[in-house]
Amino acid sequence: MDATVSLFAKAGFSVSGSSRSYRPAIDDPELEVRLLRAQEISRYVEHGYLDVGITGRDWVAENDSDVEEVVVLPYSKTTSRPTRWVLVVPESSPIRTVKDLEGKRVATEAVGLTRRFFEKAGVSVELEFSWGATEVKVPDLVDAIVDITETGSSLRANKLRIVDTLMESFPVLVANKTALQDPWKKQKLDRLSLLLKGALNARDLVGLKMNLPEGNLKNLLEALPALRNPTVSPLAQAGWVAVETIIEEKVVREIIPELKALGAEGIIEYPLNKVVY
Repeated sequence: MDATVSLFAKAGFSVSGSSRSYRPAIDDPELEVRLLRAQEISRYVEHGYLDVGITGRDWVAENDSDVEEVVVLPYSKTTSRPTRWVLVVPESSPIRTVKDLEGKRVATEAVGLTRRFFEKAGVSVELEFSWGATEVKVPDLVDAIVDITETGSSLRANKLRIVDTLMESFPVLVANKTALQDPWKKQKLDRLSLLLKGALNARDLVGLKMNLPEGNLKNLLEALPALRNPTVSPLAQAGWVAVETIIEEKVVREIIPELKALGAEGIIEYPLNKVVY
């Protein structure tokens, strides 16, 4: 939720009261927001109770929801890596492959995903729904679990080992197929998805501008290939130009000293909210 509210803020939408209300406010009078569990959202969108929703692609698959996937939004709770549904056993378990689970007991919250995974593998297991804290159920209550992880730190802390990965998942913006036939709603959704994608595009980028003697420009561009397609403008002071570009934030710390050495002055780094390609 926090990562999504932050993404909306960068896209230009302020969502307030989200931590205390299932009906948070948003500063766009054309939108109404409902805060729901990710597991439920695709079903409500499919059946038309909601026009649009953001949920994990995994829960769309788990629910087998007939919705339109508008755009994939590559972010997670704490990183930009996808979350993963993984088949997990204790570190000391003799189970090494999916086939080793024939006839064994497996617990998971994603019963549909897990059932289809084992059916595809041709392995028969006793599958049970887990209401939470799934990682504590092995090995005393079940032989293996299928759980979700982003960094794997919780699994390592509980001395668990990954046997296989069922799927990787990012959040997706999904829409009700009937709602998309409404021209106004379709246009609103297109604009929303454009702004959300722009906010994600800007996530690891910063703007950089500087002033430079015109005679040093060629050397600067040759020495710093990170400055791709910069904007170069003449300054009022004869013989000087302004250079402006967008680069990865992690590159800036390496090149600012080099820019200075090549004669750049007034170097300014600034954050970006959206980059629309």
